[in-house]
Amino acid sequence: MNKTEQLQQHSLDAEIQCGANSLQNICHALACERGWWKDPKTGRQIERNRAELLMLCVSELAEAMEADRKDLNDDHLPHRKGFEVELADCLIRIFDIAGAYDLDLSGAMLEKLKYNAQRVDHKPEHRANGGKQY
Repeated sequence: MNKTEQLQQHSLDAEIQCGANSLQNICHALACERGWWKDPKTGRQIERNRAELLMLCVSELAEAMEADRKDLNDDHLPHRKGFEVELADCLIRIFDIAGAYDLDLSGAMLEKLKYNAQRVDHKPEHRANGGKQY
């Protein structure tokens, strides 16, 4: 990689980190403001069940699949496809969880993108021969 490519990559990395960190902070702050991390009766902070949080993400993905299967618009944002809105709901939940547990989601994303770029089974020629197919 030459100097120009390195600078471009560094700039892209910084943009991904900044964007993901901002989304993580915003989504978690909004969830906290709306009381998702407090006991509704006492107002005290609670430790939420991680399995439940993960299954809430899964349910958003299932709703996205169903909206896509039926080509439905969203109930609450009828000008948008349900598929799109449910994916957004899943991302909001993921960024909230990452914020709650102070995860380095942006760092993990960058590392995973770079790792995937080197994987043989992620290259077009491999996929053309049925790789990653189900």
